[in-house]
Amino acid sequence: MIMGKWVTLSLLFLLLAGPGFSLEQIHFESFKSGKMPSEWTTGVTGSGMERWTIEQDVLKQSAVGQFPWCIKNDSSLSDGWAEVKFKLVSGKEDQAGGILFRFKDGNNYYIARANALEKNLTLYHTTDGKRRAFQSVMAEVESNRWHTLRVDFQGSHFTVTFDGKKTLEAENDKIKGAGKVGLWTKNDSVTFFKDLKFDGRTLP
Repeated sequence: MIMGKWVTLSLLFLLLAGPGFSLEQIHFESFKSGKMPSEWTTGVTGSGMERWTIEQDVLKQSAVGQFPWCIKNDSSLSDGWAEVKFKLVSGKEDQAGGILFRFKDGNNYYIARANALEKNLTLYHTTDGKRRAFQSVMAEVESNRWHTLRVDFQGSHFTVTFDGKKTLEAENDKIKGAGKVGLWTKNDSVTFFKDLKFDGRTLP
């Protein structure tokens, strides 16, 4: 009986760890403090500066730029999900943070983002460097508090979950195919991120 249970568990593990399995979990406390590690690329869409640094156990963006971003170089998802914990620390113009997905380059990608000053969650597509919202909803986004943001994307359908609650759904087909996963801020936002996860599987 015990052997049968172990066989069942082993088969389940093999199914989960098969070719479709691509779960990646990134804990920034495992990185050396200071500059970003070489497996990440940083930049800014539009004007201004970006400054992403590892500080203690978090990834921090603290420069003033129109849309600062950083992406994991070896990530590539067409469909799947991505999740991160974030804290909006300060900003007079904006206090925003978000997840990039299907990132082709610095001018073409999707964003799921939260903003504490606007008290909302919004889905955007950026194409040819121009950002456009295609769905938004009011939400209790608070400054100086850790929140969890997740986006699920399957074809043209997107679902955003905020602090464990499904909050926003939308359809959009502007950007197709695989792209990289990353993080994003806006203007003078000082934002902390930790515990980034993403996976090429779409779960029920």
